[in-house]
Amino acid sequence: MATENGKKEVEMRVKLINKTNVYPSSKKLGKQETPLVTFDLPYVTFYYNQKLLLYKNSGEDGIKFEETVEKLKEGLAFILEDFFPLAGKLEKDEEGVLKVVCEEECPGVEVVEAVAEGVDVAELADAESSSFLHEIVPYHGVMNLEGLHRPLLAVQFTKLKDGLAIGCAFNHAILDGMSTWHFLSSWAEICRGSTTISVQPFHDRAKARSTRVKLDLPESPAAFEKPVTANGESKEENNHTPAEPQLREKIFRFSGSTIEKIKSKANENLADDSKPFSTFQAFGSHIWYAVTKARNLKPEDYTVFTIFADLRKRVDPPMPDSYFGNLIQAIFTVTAAGALLSNPAEYGTKAIQGVIKSHDAKAINDRNAAWESNPVLFKYKDAGMNCVAVGSSPRFPVYEVDFGFGKPERVRSGTNNKFDGMVYLYQGKDGGKSMDVEITLESEAMKNLEMDEEFTKV
Repeated sequence: MATENGKKEVEMRVKLINKTNVYPSSKKLGKQETPLVTFDLPYVTFYYNQKLLLYKNSGEDGIKFEETVEKLKEGLAFILEDFFPLAGKLEKDEEGVLKVVCEEECPGVEVVEAVAEGVDVAELADAESSSFLHEIVPYHGVMNLEGLHRPLLAVQFTKLKDGLAIGCAFNHAILDGMSTWHFLSSWAEICRGSTTISVQPFHDRAKARSTRVKLDLPESPAAFEKPVTANGESKEENNHTPAEPQLREKIFRFSGSTIEKIKSKANENLADDSKPFSTFQAFGSHIWYAVTKARNLKPEDYTVFTIFADLRKRVDPPMPDSYFGNLIQAIFTVTAAGALLSNPAEYGTKAIQGVIKSHDAKAINDRNAAWESNPVLFKYKDAGMNCVAVGSSPRFPVYEVDFGFGKPERVRSGTNNKFDGMVYLYQGKDGGKSMDVEITLESEAMKNLEMDEEFTKV
């Protein structure tokens, strides 16, 4: 059976063969509590953040599934001693403030073992995303607030025809992308034979923000249909919900030389006294321009570029890269579509550079204080009108996650937290400055983007 995109659907379904929970291996942890601070709480009503790592068999024997899974689970139990919040659960304290609690009766990590021997790595690594990812990556459509009664991390190991899929679902209310890849890299380090990890996680979130904020959460995820204030009042009088657009998800791969060309083009008309544009600023503007053009917006329509920016070096005092939790904020810049498309490349790049520069420690504190005085629960797609929202980072060492049987063949996201305009940036497998750009767009806009040679071939 073929889809409307001409892609062959995977016919064989996944067979689940085992389900268990993995707990920290040490009994000496005792009760550990970690508060959710202002940097964490806005993500309570997002969905679990999903990552998929695909490993291909190498050598004559390939990956021995049962033996490998046991080794991975042993390494997971060991590493949870250091990353104990992932083994815990969400709770409210006596004042109704959310925290993560890890103790003897903690849920641990939910681990599923499965077989899909009719599926190969190439199919799952294909540029066009498939609904089959729902079968490979756990907790599809599960909201973070469900961490009150579910594990905060779920992992699925799936045996493929020619390799192994590791699908992970992390509760986004307790960690961001930097922490996610710190954990995965450390887990892999232990599985390769190390008895300690290179970088210990930093768990003192109060050092980043100590304000306590009580949230009155919806009774169930189904009750959460639009942004509401923390006391449950609707922010919108109009309760009409428009029909969801038909979306497509696709990965575009850019070589290091192409990235360099984009950066050089953005900087070629720079004034002598201007600060050069970074790779991210130039490439982000390149994506923003191309997506805006593909949408066929009116010149007067606004378009928003949103960055989920890492703040570890921007807060005062700065936090270490090993800070374990969320230390990100959404930063927005907006312009009319006509202005973005009619001006030279540096127009959008300069706007991005400016908003990044202005988001200093004072701006971060002001944003936090405003939210704390009137906490708002957001949906994951509240990123702005006609937006391009960039998450993840090509700085994350996604292709260094080697559990002892080689580096990943491909790394990608699951399907949670994706909406029209969501972009995930990953380092390219080729290394250097190459990048994989995972874009979700309305189907007609995606079709236009695919035909835009200025976007992919520069």
